[in-house]
Amino acid sequence: MKMSNKVYDVLKYIAQIVLPALGTLYFALAQIWGLPYAEQVVGTITAVDAFLGAVLRISTIQYESDLGEGEDDA
Repeated sequence: MKMSNKVYDVLKYIAQIVLPALGTLYFALAQIWGLPYAEQVVGTITAVDAFLGAVLRISTIQYESDLGEGEDDA
């Protein structure tokens, strides 16, 4: 199943901007305000971000492979 360009772009933005910023924000606020489970929350966000990065990389490889196959048909 291929993902649309829009879905890819949104997921890439989430992986590159939103999740790292969210993890940093929670970790900083946890230190300042004594919020619970700082390591667990940031670890979870990081794990989700790494998984999302892997999925996006696989999608990119498939897309580039499809482009390469299309060139042979021309």
